[in-house]
Amino acid sequence: MYNRIVLILLFFSCSLLSFSQGRFRILDTNKKSENLTFSLVNNLIVISAEINGKELNFLLDTGIKRTILFNLKFEDSLQLRNVEKIQLRGLGEGEPINALVSSGNYFKFKGIVNPELSLYAITDELFDISAKMGLDIHGIIGGDLFRDFIVKINYGSQKITFYNADVSEDIACNGCETFPLDFYNGKPFIDVVIENHLGKEVKVKLLIDSGGGDSLWLFPHSDPDILIGDRYFDDFLGKGLNGNILGKRSRINKLKIGSFEFENASVSYPDSTSILRVHANKDRNGTLGAGILKRFQVIMDYPNSRITLKKNRRFYRAPFLYNKSGMELIYGGDMLVKENQYQAPLSKDNQSLSITNIFYTFGYTYKPSYKIYLIRPGSPAHYAGLREDDIILEINGKEAYNLKMEEIVFMLSQKDDKKIKILVDRKGQHLRYEFYLKSLL
Repeated sequence: MYNRIVLILLFFSCSLLSFSQGRFRILDTNKKSENLTFSLVNNLIVISAEINGKELNFLLDTGIKRTILFNLKFEDSLQLRNVEKIQLRGLGEGEPINALVSSGNYFKFKGIVNPELSLYAITDELFDISAKMGLDIHGIIGGDLFRDFIVKINYGSQKITFYNADVSEDIACNGCETFPLDFYNGKPFIDVVIENHLGKEVKVKLLIDSGGGDSLWLFPHSDPDILIGDRYFDDFLGKGLNGNILGKRSRINKLKIGSFEFENASVSYPDSTSILRVHANKDRNGTLGAGILKRFQVIMDYPNSRITLKKNRRFYRAPFLYNKSGMELIYGGDMLVKENQYQAPLSKDNQSLSITNIFYTFGYTYKPSYKIYLIRPGSPAHYAGLREDDIILEINGKEAYNLKMEEIVFMLSQKDDKKIKILVDRKGQHLRYEFYLKSLL
């Protein structure tokens, strides 16, 4: 639903390092499963867990193999064990970044534990996806957790269930379809069918990436029939480990997963310079992201190399939206906001006095701010005169600090000719702008 979200696909230059890994298990040996709740933020699953007693927020991401920590502003209070310095390389246009590899850490996620967790910790302060999420994200956990369980994800109820690997036959799933998974370097791949803009069906192999907010990525150079149609626009697709990921956004005639079909689905074509390192798997044609996964109840069964899908009534038929404004937003830090507070004194008979007797006071509260990170040339926001680093104060009469990031993006993803009025702070000066949303697809 929301295209403007960070995509993290990590491919480590240090993959040959010795990396021993403990096993995840349900702490109560009498239980066959453990139920937990999660937050769904911009299509992505956020869970709270502890490492060595420190509570952290993680993205749950099938697109990575190992647990990663970053945004370590609290590093003095988080004691990592058995640490060595390394460098990591991933998607994006930049150079490798400094990191640590650590083993023997104690992980606890409600009733699930791993007493010997190995992980990577990124020490580069420039790598921080919290700015895109609007809340503190301290890491990503993925394949090393999915490996030890059968995992059922219900995006509608925001609940996740971890089953012991030997109870697969006990998981009821009426109306489901099951598909085989292929694994490469510990990451799951699925074969699906796309129909390109010329009407030709093409079988493609896609990485299943619950940590990518887009619906679908395709690599045009990976198959001669993966073609970019006439209707597209150049855009910022996300931020990888080594920098920004640029590419083209468009739509595809059809995406077919078994009997499930999506027409006119959103698709992104990342530039080849941003994804040079994904081709360790020569058969890969792209990525199936959370914009599609959230339309299902998903059962990820790594132990038996399969995935089971069932329609999610809440999201299955949701339209494929994208940000039409041309503004890429990030979290701009907290700001002090003056808010009205009032107290109505009571009369002797315990009845409220008239409105003229209500006393007003004022208080200051820290609220989130949102900053323009990038503006697409030729977009409505660009022509209106908005600039990068402008702080959004109001949008269509609503204070931006009372909105979530995803609510603002949703407002910017509405029908054509929707009028958008924005108040911004530009270096202390308050300026008003307005523009109309325009579809580019």
